[in-house]
Amino acid sequence: MGISLRPEHLKRYRDMARLAMKYGRSDLVRQAGLEDALEGTDQVLQSTDAPGLADELADDLERMGPTYVKLGQLLSTRPDLVPPAYIDALTRLQDRLEPFPAEDAERIVAEELGVRVSKAFLEFDSEPLAAASLGQVHRAKLRDGRTVAVKVQRPGVREQLVRDMDAIEDVVEFMDRHTRAGRQYEFGRTFEELRKSLMAELDYRREARNASTLDENLAEFQRIIVPRPVEDYTTSRVLTMEFIRGRKITSISPLARLELDGDVLAEELFRAYLKQILVDGFFHADPHPGNVFLTDDRRVALLDVGMVGRIGPDLQQHLLRMLLAIADGQGAEAARATIQAGDVRSGYREDIFTADVKTLVADFATARNAENIQVGRVMLEVTRSAAENGIRLPVELTMLGRALLALDQVGRTLDPQFDPNAAIQRNASDLMRRRMMKNVSPSRMFSNMLEMNELVQKLPGRVNRALEAITEDGIEVRVRVPEEKWLLQGMQKISNRIAVSLVASALIVSAAMMMRVETRYQILGYPGVAMILFMGAAALGLLLVFDILVSDVRQRRRGDEK
Repeated sequence: MGISLRPEHLKRYRDMARLAMKYGRSDLVRQAGLEDALEGTDQVLQSTDAPGLADELADDLERMGPTYVKLGQLLSTRPDLVPPAYIDALTRLQDRLEPFPAEDAERIVAEELGVRVSKAFLEFDSEPLAAASLGQVHRAKLRDGRTVAVKVQRPGVREQLVRDMDAIEDVVEFMDRHTRAGRQYEFGRTFEELRKSLMAELDYRREARNASTLDENLAEFQRIIVPRPVEDYTTSRVLTMEFIRGRKITSISPLARLELDGDVLAEELFRAYLKQILVDGFFHADPHPGNVFLTDDRRVALLDVGMVGRIGPDLQQHLLRMLLAIADGQGAEAARATIQAGDVRSGYREDIFTADVKTLVADFATARNAENIQVGRVMLEVTRSAAENGIRLPVELTMLGRALLALDQVGRTLDPQFDPNAAIQRNASDLMRRRMMKNVSPSRMFSNMLEMNELVQKLPGRVNRALEAITEDGIEVRVRVPEEKWLLQGMQKISNRIAVSLVASALIVSAAMMMRVETRYQILGYPGVAMILFMGAAALGLLLVFDILVSDVRQRRRGDEK
């Protein structure tokens, strides 16, 4: 049974069906009944056997609009769904679009701020500095003389995203219910992540809060800046920020790079990210070269903080162990930390995953030059191997891998010889100290005191109930033994040997007593009955010694083989 096609979503069904057919998932198109949506597009069907290129997929998504660009960026965090080559291409996705008219931008600003643009700003450039799928940026000057960047949301983009997501939701729900791939990969979970991410990015007030938080967290890094928002000029559709004078990192010429302290900037940027990830638990998740500027005063500016990642304390602990293990070349430890950070699913293969991680870490440790040392690449490969071997990792880990991969590129642009491996090792002790200090913060101490107070209040009642149970019913002890059969066999063998030893001892004592009784029947000049008893005891003793030597040696050999 196919999906029920809604006429208002027909174009979007067709777009999704084209992508699936072109890039090798025609089975999903047929199972979902979307072939009807491709009516009149025979040339697409004729090319389904041709392998789709990863870069072509990225280009197709950019042409289809903001929803699909964000979908591609989200898919780049799912190595269990997308092959490595496609993850690389989707990681580089940037939503570029033609700018919309300045008149529309000024109208939206006036509607959001409640005053005419000429009243709110001393100057407002009609020519945008940059245009993307969700909005575009204009330079302006406030009444107090400050130069600012005004980000204006594209008209009608919210309604377009809602319509696109409705169409995608129809397809996703059908696949999760009626296709094997949907049940295995849970497309609905991925779609909910997309919806949540898009709704967050449509609210510029959230981005303003992200910028303020990041600026506060990175205040100690003198060479790193984050543009501060102007709160009175910020709404859900208009974001006014401090204007940063500079240029993209990728536009720096080789000659200009010689005048930079590139190694110092790269080191500080990497340290700032380690602090964001492992101490603050809040990091800029999209540091691709287009979002990283070199300012005129030779500092690094982090722009566009609409996409951020959050990492809880437990995941931070696993990440710290993982990064330190990777930097030290300890593949097995990195694999253990990764497994503890995720959830085990059906098809879990610990041995294969551990072997994969050991190989990845070994290759990372033996990289011959800085260009080959990519922490982000290792992280993405680890998450891919985890997905293939039945381990579901938090999506934050893949977001982090993407961020570190982009950061590797920025770091090599600033300093081609920058070694992130050495940077992690240099900052390991400082990271550990910071985490310990955070754990003994006043808020954490008060939390521990509250838990202790609760324990002290409830302890007398619990002790009283335990004592009553002991007095009235006694104590029942349950022991769980993993190898119960082996234990019983061992105990039985011990009891048999003790019994044989007691019988042999009794025969020896009886023989000694019978030696004093004179009888006509003698053996070797001694009383016959006593000699028979003694020989029986000797035979039992020899049999016991033989059994001990033979059976124990055999059991030891079996244990060595196991």
